Amino acid sequence: MTNRKLTAVRRRALELLASCPGGCSDALMQAHGFPAALMVELVREGLATATVERMMAGREPMDVTRVQITEAGWQALGA
Repeated sequence: MTNRKLTAVRRRALELLASCPGGCSDALMQAHGFPAALMVELVREGLATATVERMMAGREPMDVTRVQITEAGWQALGA
């Protein structure tokens, strides 16, 4: 992780991720007001991971990005 300060917004994002054992979808993160750019920052800094899962929405396949907190993210929260 870089020495970038853990702002209130970044802390809230990590706390949301910490509350979801299987991770949160990017749509859920955005619904909570976290922009995609913030999620990219967290992933680039090693505080979170992002994986793409293919799901079916009716008969249509759909890609969903799931974001999860990493050990470094837990450490940044002081857990």
